[in-house]
Amino acid sequence: MVGLRMDISVLLEPLGFVKVLEWVLAIFVFATCGGFQGETALLVSCEGVVNKTVTAAFAYPFRLNTAVFSAPDPKGCGGTWTDICLMGDFSSSAHFFVALAALVFLYCVTALVVYIGYNHVYQQNNKFPLTDLAISVLIAFLWLVSTFVWAKALADIKVSTGASIVPGIESCKAPGTTCHFLSVTSMGILNVSVVFGLLNMILWAGNVWLVYKDTNLHSQWNRISESPTERV
Repeated sequence: MVGLRMDISVLLEPLGFVKVLEWVLAIFVFATCGGFQGETALLVSCEGVVNKTVTAAFAYPFRLNTAVFSAPDPKGCGGTWTDICLMGDFSSSAHFFVALAALVFLYCVTALVVYIGYNHVYQQNNKFPLTDLAISVLIAFLWLVSTFVWAKALADIKVSTGASIVPGIESCKAPGTTCHFLSVTSMGILNVSVVFGLLNMILWAGNVWLVYKDTNLHSQWNRISESPTERV
């Protein structure tokens, strides 16, 4: 391939090493959020049923309004039990967060190919560092936005799958029917996904500075700042 010069020593330099970290963290975000599966469980007693566990399963992308609780018995508590869904659709926030991780993963792979195989071209043509700088600024901003949007959605998901849902279930208000919140799958892994989002934001903000130093903008600024001193 014309112009290809393999040099893996670039990975030991700050710019290459940080890009590898960004690549790994993007995978962690995708895995911790995109791979989640859980369920909410209630304990129901009604006509002909005593302490029956009913569950509603949910998973990424967290369209909770499609998660239906199983019926306590085939007769539906004597006809008083109707289909009950969890409340809320948080798919847009989850999709935004995971899609960004997927796109960042692909960009990191592309950037690493350029760094390792075409670093001489990258250093000689200022258009590449400037493009890299613009994309890095955009990605840092998107990590900031998507992480906080996802953190807010996660807080709402916890409320929509927790004990507070019981008072709003109409079937549980039927005469002779009692419902008690039993459990919900731990969302610790989703908390970790938010942490990874924050780490990505910090890492990409640092990456902006590393890329900036490779552009002619940095060298021009140095010349401007040194000029007054030289004249004195």
